[in-house]
Order: sequence, then structure tokens, then C-alpha cells
Amino acid sequence: MATTIDVEVVYARAEGQTVIALTVAHGMTASEAVVASGILDRYPELAPGGSPIGVFGRIVTADYVLAAGDRVEIYRPLVADPKASRNERVAKKRQARENRRNMRAAARTKKTTRGAGPPGPLC
Repeated sequence: MATTIDVEVVYARAEGQTVIALTVAHGMTASEAVVASGILDRYPELAPGGSPIGVFGRIVTADYVLAAGDRVEIYRPLVADPKASRNERVAKKRQARENRRNMRAAARTKKTTRGAGPPGPLC
């Protein structure tokens, strides 16, 4: 059995992602790898134990024991709630659709009432 393993610690921000390759002792946990990577010093907004972590897109606990080749990912909080954002987009689309329907109905009404007004000047 190898005494060391290679892993990566990753943190993604809007500006780009940081990937740090590490060789760590066999049996190291995910949280220990995050601390050993020095990423907490590089990004002060990350608090030790404050951000959820995962391995290959699956959330794991801080005491998860790493295997060779694991990619430890530090997740940042969402800027907006995806469900609320979707609901807002749907409401906007519905409103736009309703506005188009109202405009079409008004145009149809205008066409049918043409000529029904008072007569124009006689020449």
C-alpha cells in the first residue's frame, strides 16, 4: 500500500477556478487536505469548516477519507435561489404572453369598429 496519494483541491469563483495538486499521506481526510492546500489563506472568504465540500460533485463530510486521484471541491454559496429565479423567469414570460394577447385583442377590436363612428365631412 502506498504511503502517499495524489489529490486535487479545487475552488471555483466567477473569475475562474483554482486547482491545487497535492501529494498527501494515505488516510488524510477531505478537510485536512483543504487546510494542507493553503487555499484558506489564499481566499479569506472561506472559513475552515464553513463551506460545504465534496468529492467529484458529491457532498461529503469533513472526515471523509480520501482515495488516490480524488478531487476535493469547495462549494461557495449560491448567489440566488435557483427555484426563485426560475419562478421569476416564468412569471415574466407569462406577463409578456398576456401583453401580446391583449395587444392582439385590441387590434382586432379596432378593426371591427372601423367605420362605426360619426360620418366624416361631405365634399
